[in-house]
Amino acid sequence: MRKFKILIPTMLIAVLATACSVDLGPKGASPGAAAPFAQPPLPGGGKQPVEAVVRRVLPAVVNVTSDIFQQDATGNAQQGQGVGTGFIVRSDGVIVTNCHVVERASKITVSTSADKPVQYDARVIGGDCLNDVAVLKIDATGLPTVDLGSSDGLQLGQGVVALGYALALEGGPSVSTGIVSGLNRTIKAQDPGCTICQNFARTYTGVIQTDAAINHGNSGGPLVDMQGRVVGINSAGDDNAQNIGFAIAIDSVKDTVAQAEANPLAPVAYLGVSTQSVNGALASQFQLSSDTGAYVVATTADGPAASAGLKQGDVIVSVDGKAVKTADDLGSVLAGLAPGQKVAVGLVGTDGSRRSIEVTLGTRPLPTTLP
Repeated sequence: MRKFKILIPTMLIAVLATACSVDLGPKGASPGAAAPFAQPPLPGGGKQPVEAVVRRVLPAVVNVTSDIFQQDATGNAQQGQGVGTGFIVRSDGVIVTNCHVVERASKITVSTSADKPVQYDARVIGGDCLNDVAVLKIDATGLPTVDLGSSDGLQLGQGVVALGYALALEGGPSVSTGIVSGLNRTIKAQDPGCTICQNFARTYTGVIQTDAAINHGNSGGPLVDMQGRVVGINSAGDDNAQNIGFAIAIDSVKDTVAQAEANPLAPVAYLGVSTQSVNGALASQFQLSSDTGAYVVATTADGPAASAGLKQGDVIVSVDGKAVKTADDLGSVLAGLAPGQKVAVGLVGTDGSRRSIEVTLGTRPLPTTLP
């Protein structure tokens, strides 16, 4: 499997061209002030479709800057800044971004995309670092928000727009347009900061591929449809490939966002697997004997699933007596369980055999931030 790269906000690994955050070097550098994003109206007062989308979405797009501590080659601590993107989903300051944008941050600052940007200190209130999602909170009210759409009905060739702080360029956020060029992709992306990843490589499953330009600094920004609804979170790319970027499907993170909104920092049950929904094509590709379920693409290092004997290639068909027909089903079932709970996990193995194992659920890892 070709390995892609997340745009990580750190000085030491920026050379890896990881997917969507930009290293700004020493603390104190500035990403620049945001400028208004407007174009003259078309004759008759109409607007170009993309312009209308941008006008709708841009006010809810924010710049996320993290002060990051890390060690250099000699073991000495250094502090730098990384820049990513986020989007506001609730008017009282709930923001969604990538976990890798804020991981190991000593301070998180959010700036609005207004003509005169307003800055806020932000804190992590939830997330799912295995799936590279973080939920932040700022102390504000009356903020513009963006609607969450559905990634389930996306079609190849459908138009999309990506917004974010690409390359931390002065003058505010960037906009790129394209189409949905692939669906349900599974990719690996190097992330030296991911301590729960096997061999420091994230496994993204069920992601959206797009030819809309996604560059360093775009991480955590919204990929929206032509109605301005978020269908994905821009997360990964490859500097050596043209017109290929990847976004986390929004449907896969809605439960995580809802949990963080309802119960900030509450512990959430964690199985420690990356999964993909089984369908006809996947069953044929891997010669699976089950045509439904959640196919295990990877397990986390020393996670609950791996410790209980669950392996890559297994298909999860039930958890705690509840049927699992898709990867989204697995997330919904886990959302109703508690850390420390022992549950039976029904599996179909690579040889077609069925078995049940007992797993003691862990606590979902949140982004690690420094006090």
